[in-house]
Amino acid sequence: MRKAEKLSQQQSDRKRHGFKLFLLISPFLILSVLFSYLPLFGWVYAFYDYQPPIPLSQSEFVGLQWFKMMVQNPAQLQTIGQVLINTFAMSGLNILTSFFPLFFAIALNEIRAKWFRNLIQTLTTLPNFISWVLVYAVAFAMFSTTGMLNEMLQNLHIISEPIKFLDSDSHTWLKMLLWGLWKGLGWGSIMYLAGIAGIDPELYEAAQVDGANRFQQIVHVTIPQLLPTYFVLLMLSISNFLNNGMDQYFVFQNAFNTKHIQVLDLYVYNVGMGNNSLSYATAISMLKSLVSVGLLIVVNWLSKRTRGVSIV
Repeated sequence: MRKAEKLSQQQSDRKRHGFKLFLLISPFLILSVLFSYLPLFGWVYAFYDYQPPIPLSQSEFVGLQWFKMMVQNPAQLQTIGQVLINTFAMSGLNILTSFFPLFFAIALNEIRAKWFRNLIQTLTTLPNFISWVLVYAVAFAMFSTTGMLNEMLQNLHIISEPIKFLDSDSHTWLKMLLWGLWKGLGWGSIMYLAGIAGIDPELYEAAQVDGANRFQQIVHVTIPQLLPTYFVLLMLSISNFLNNGMDQYFVFQNAFNTKHIQVLDLYVYNVGMGNNSLSYATAISMLKSLVSVGLLIVVNWLSKRTRGVSIV
């Protein structure tokens, strides 16, 4: 009897503990529903010819008209094709350079002077908290035709005409990649620094006993221990292949670089807000979300097959 009562008490305690944990995360669940799932109701606009401020109930139901327009209109198809090329190029470059934060974290960890390491980490992390509007303001002050760099080069008689860093369509993808790296490199390395701090010191001691120098310890201990974290982040990046964000490209776009800077998120914004075609923009965004979910499912399946562990 006592054993049964004790077992019943343990089950009751576990239920109370589980309920407390549920109450703890419930505010975040509510926020997720409000900001991630409730807005999905807006997909209904993709099946109407919605013109604000006319209510949706009074708008004409057009079915799949906006989806057909993407593939039946040659001019529209060409525009979407260029937008997808830009999106794939920027996402591909971000994936190809995804190992930069890992190696930056390793290099940062090797700095012996603690004050200098903290200084570098602070200086490289701060840009993440600066809005892209302010980043563009800094870029304009430094790299515009009347900016500091052009003025300095002209005063030194190195160039006779200002170099068009911003109002030019040359190397647009590379420019956006460099700005993104500058802004996110320090922030992206934080997770790897936490991973390095969690590596068992006995692994390094064993490597030292075997005669490994510092570089060999990095190659045979640090990097292998960080690879699982890297692969998880890499797969999440692949699942978000179509999601480049809009802020960076919105502030840097101009009449000269529109062709190569307009990624999918920016295109949806320009179509919806600039061209006042909210229904068409919703249709494009809807397809993008569905493809992203499909990529997440595929990446999760690949993770199970290759690593034996799912990422979601």
